[in-house]
Amino acid sequence: MANVADPDEDLVRRVGQGDPAAIQAMVARKLPRMLALAQRMLNDPVEAEDVAQEAMLRAWKQAPRWTPGQARFDTWLHRVGLNLCYDRLRRRREVPTDSPPDRPDEGPAPDRGLIAADTAHRVDAALAALPERQREAIVLCHYQELTNIEAAALMAISVEALESLLSRGRRALRLSLADLRSGADGES
Repeated sequence: MANVADPDEDLVRRVGQGDPAAIQAMVARKLPRMLALAQRMLNDPVEAEDVAQEAMLRAWKQAPRWTPGQARFDTWLHRVGLNLCYDRLRRRREVPTDSPPDRPDEGPAPDRGLIAADTAHRVDAALAALPERQREAIVLCHYQELTNIEAAALMAISVEALESLLSRGRRALRLSLADLRSGADGES
C-alpha cells in the first residue's frame, strides 16, 4: 500500500509522546469538526458533545500506536466519530421501556388447556370404569411403560393373558371415548 501524506503526522507523533501543547493543538484543530459531524448526524447537541469528546479521547489513546503512512489520521478520526454516532442512533431505535411490549402468548390457547383437562378427566373416568384386571394391564403397560413381559410377571399371569386383557381394555376405552375420537378427526 502506498504511503499516504498526512498533514497531522507530526502532531499525532507529538501527542503520542505526551506533549501537552500538541494535545491542546489537536483538540483545537479536531474537536470542532467532530462536534459538527456528530451534531449533523445526531441532531442532539448533548449527544454530539459526548460523541466528539469520546472521539478525541480515542484519538489521544491511539496516538502512541499510530502508524504513519497507512491512512490519514483525520480519516481514521472521522470513522471513529461516525461509528460512535451510529451506535447512538442504533440505541435510539432500541427504545427501552419499563415493561416489555405485549406479545401474544405462544403457548397453547387457554381453551386448549380446558379441553385437555376435560379429555384427561374423561379418560380417567373411562379407565376407572374398566374391570380391575383390564385397568391394571393398561396402567402397567401404557402409563408405567412396562413391557408386556414385565407387566405379565407383575400380575402373575402369562403374556398371552396380559395381551388379551390389554386388547379387551383398549376396545372398551375406544367405545367409551368414541365421541372424542370423532371430534379429533373432524378438526384435522
